[in-house]
Amino acid sequence: MTAEYQVHGDVAVITLANPPVNGLGHATRKGITDGLARANADAAVKAIVVTGAGGAFSGGADIKEFGTDKAMQEPNLHSVIRAVEGSAKPVVAAIHTVCMGGGLELALGCHYRIAAPGCSMALPEVKLGLLPGAGGTQRLPRVVGVEAALNMIVSGEPVKSELIGGMPGQKLFDKMAASAESLAEEALAFARSVADTRPLPLVRNLPAKHPQGDAYFQFARNMVKGMAKNFPAPLKCVDAVEAATKRKFEDGLAYERELFVNLMWTPESRALRHLFLAERAASKIPDVPSDTPKREIRKVGVIGAGTMGGGISMNFLNAGIPVTILETKQEALDRGLATIRKNYEAQVAKGKLKQDKYEQRMALLTSTLSYDDLKDVDLVIEAVFEEMGVKETVFKKLDEVAKPGAILASNTSTLDVDQIAAFTKRPQDVVGMHFFSPANVMKLLEVVRGKETAKDVLATVMALAKKIKKTAVVSGVCDGFIGNRMIERYSQQAGFLLDEGATPQQVDKAIEKFGFAMGPFRMGDLAGNDIGWAIRKRRAVERPDMKYSRTADKLCELGRYGQKTGAGWYDYKPGKRDAIPSDLVNQMIEDHRKELGITPRKISDEEIVQRLVYALVNEGAKILEEGIASKSGDIDMVYLTGYGFPIHRGGPMHYASEVGLFNVAQSMQRFAQNPLDDAAAWEPAPLLSRLAAEGKAFA
Repeated sequence: MTAEYQVHGDVAVITLANPPVNGLGHATRKGITDGLARANADAAVKAIVVTGAGGAFSGGADIKEFGTDKAMQEPNLHSVIRAVEGSAKPVVAAIHTVCMGGGLELALGCHYRIAAPGCSMALPEVKLGLLPGAGGTQRLPRVVGVEAALNMIVSGEPVKSELIGGMPGQKLFDKMAASAESLAEEALAFARSVADTRPLPLVRNLPAKHPQGDAYFQFARNMVKGMAKNFPAPLKCVDAVEAATKRKFEDGLAYERELFVNLMWTPESRALRHLFLAERAASKIPDVPSDTPKREIRKVGVIGAGTMGGGISMNFLNAGIPVTILETKQEALDRGLATIRKNYEAQVAKGKLKQDKYEQRMALLTSTLSYDDLKDVDLVIEAVFEEMGVKETVFKKLDEVAKPGAILASNTSTLDVDQIAAFTKRPQDVVGMHFFSPANVMKLLEVVRGKETAKDVLATVMALAKKIKKTAVVSGVCDGFIGNRMIERYSQQAGFLLDEGATPQQVDKAIEKFGFAMGPFRMGDLAGNDIGWAIRKRRAVERPDMKYSRTADKLCELGRYGQKTGAGWYDYKPGKRDAIPSDLVNQMIEDHRKELGITPRKISDEEIVQRLVYALVNEGAKILEEGIASKSGDIDMVYLTGYGFPIHRGGPMHYASEVGLFNVAQSMQRFAQNPLDDAAAWEPAPLLSRLAAEGKAFA
């Protein structure tokens, strides 16, 4: 059973028991209604308490039922709440730890509520592109006020129970328990104290008004429009809460339901629900059981105190894990430590970090010029120059000094992790941990699994990623892994678009309008155009058949590496990051076209977006087919958290499925006819062709 029934004297207790957060799945909902019927039929029972087992009252909907018929199977949550409201005996919600979404809506349907301190309360549906669909927009304004309710509903952020309990005039809680430990006993006592009170109070009967009425809701809409331009749900939340102030309760409830159902069908909600599930699925590795033993990580070593090494170190310091950072020269070490201090001091100055916390973190940091000081670390991550000879020197040295069982990780972004592992006598302990720059800010961590990487190493690194607040995605070994392998095809198309008639600013504007945080040319300037140049030089030797535009090489030959040199695809003023279109670059592109005998043509923004995005999709399909990624959702997580792909589009693979894989394949075949493009690059991946022919999607 996922809802347990017990009687304590004259009080029946219905306990939600559906781990991990007592999700309101069908069996749980039925357990509640069955328990209510049983309690009402028992003459000895005078009152009813509803609570949750373990570490939650209820986290809301059961994610296992997302997208299935069970989600709305009777009794649905509306029916459960009506049964609670209709109970002839008082129903008391005993709330603790977590009370979110449908869990809070259930509590609002109870006659009374008693809460433990420290409980996180939220209606987070907006984060899934939805609004509360079981009366949350209608009941919450009646107990905490219109403004507080709207803030909670539009943000989806949790609020602590004691904060709500301290709000003047709040009617959400009838009583605050002294502690979580005393909640059960206090709930029983409270239930007995109200057992004979009639009529039973209902939240639906309370008024919901705002003194400024229309003016307030217009102000709220203006604020929300500016904050959520790509998402329809926040504005609909405003509409629903306004309805609570203007319509009869049942009419408001019906309107909320209509808005909820309409939002369910929006591509934005589908994208956010996909993201929600993909993020949770990313941590699951098919052949690594969740109970795989993990190695203890008490101390970390980082080799290299440059931008990446310093950023990587900060992640562990922030999590309270001691770090020893190694450099070969004192000057480089001093510079790296100064950068870490500067980053923390900037956070202190902005009020994001307290001075004592900054001092605690710096106290965990040790610096050294000797590999011998890494002999007791449990994990060591190298962040040295991206060249195999340099990696070889580092890993041979680590093999000598690191203790048995230490995990040896490389931050390589493209190189062969199996070859790196072969430099050691312990390839089972070697793994790729590819952080994204700036490493202390970016959420993505590509965990690269070598052919001999031990399962407990993978399990340890995935758990550690969660501890340092990263989204970890497992990749197999290939050149560029998931993210950089795909971005190469994207950059390749960007170059061809310049050859054919576009300008860097037109390409960037088109893809940024689509929703990318930054277009390919602004991104190149930020990362350093010399990085791509080095890859293309390597490609010329390894894969001479791969076709590129020469414009990017010509740019680098002019020394225009990007923001770090004050000039790249764009011009930059000293100390500023504003990208200023460059006449010199546009002239260089025109001259290059003339050299090739190309007559420029007008290229639509639609073509720009399709060529850039579908290039990602096709390479992603190859990565899936080769088993480099185990799930399409993993690829989407890489692009959403590491490459600025628009969240409201759900990632490249999800977006392609929304467009329809048949349509994507048709467009690719059209692009392959372009003599100035790389026809081989547009050969649909076998997986993409097969799914398109079968009318299926990636997920």
